[in-house]
Amino acid sequence: MSFWTGKKVVVTGGAGFLGSHIVSKLKAHGATDIAVPRSADYDLRTQGACAEVVKGADIVIHLAANVGGIGYNRDYPGTLFYDNLLMGVHMIEESRKAEVKKFVGIGTICAYPKYAPVPFKEDDLWNGYPEETNAPYGLAKKMMLVQSTAYRQQYGFNSIFLLPVNLYGPGDNFDDGSSHVIPALIKKFVVAKKQNLPSVTVWGTGSATREFCYVEDAAEGIVLASEKYDKSDPVNIGAGFEISIKDLVEKIRSIVGYTGNIIWDTTKPDGQPRRMLDTTRAEKEFGYQSTTPFDIGIAKVIEYYINFKLEEK
Repeated sequence: MSFWTGKKVVVTGGAGFLGSHIVSKLKAHGATDIAVPRSADYDLRTQGACAEVVKGADIVIHLAANVGGIGYNRDYPGTLFYDNLLMGVHMIEESRKAEVKKFVGIGTICAYPKYAPVPFKEDDLWNGYPEETNAPYGLAKKMMLVQSTAYRQQYGFNSIFLLPVNLYGPGDNFDDGSSHVIPALIKKFVVAKKQNLPSVTVWGTGSATREFCYVEDAAEGIVLASEKYDKSDPVNIGAGFEISIKDLVEKIRSIVGYTGNIIWDTTKPDGQPRRMLDTTRAEKEFGYQSTTPFDIGIAKVIEYYINFKLEEK
């Protein structure tokens, strides 16, 4: 008997980048009754839609979010705060009222303080304000942790809160307006090579560092936590390493085979100075470890973009 046998699982955002991988992992772990509400049918910013979505569910994994890269965060801070706050608040409240057995809230590394000690430990989550560009999004998602803790205390509601690091992998978002750093860079270098462009412009100074976790590894961690973790204490989901944006740019350029110049647009923001998670708690509590080497993961995403996305209009 699988943990998932006989359980109805609702995965909001289940048709998205991370969500599609989680749905695949759930099936591999034995889940057979999985519902994926679509945004075209349910506006999760409204309480009524959330009540419909969670009806009859045993487990809710809440991934749905309005999310994007640093430029998107800079341009739409109010929208990001409003949309993500309402979705989280209504999903948890309606899950409680529907007597859902477990709620899995997916937060963001953007919730951490701007100058948190590296590697980021969950106990440092409240020791400062987030990096300003990401703060409205990060704080809106962080309120799920506050609500989760309060609801466990008052109602005995079983909810958990996970903090994934920046994710990457096949199926990522390559849209110019909202993509994150890895797909954005891959697109720039592949297109520049194809069109024989003399240079590629990259935002910032290259000095900031980031940690990246392969999406299938993160999906496995979230499914394991859904099975085995039952505390309100937040848990990091990551790969446990950091790389500078400059080194990331050089790595992608090398794999793509682009030989032109790189121009650093220092008028654009770097974002948070450093990012790297301590994943000790995840390993201790539910046996999670990232297993995909970064070079292999990056090569897979580049191959995916060239084979499946490059010719899209």
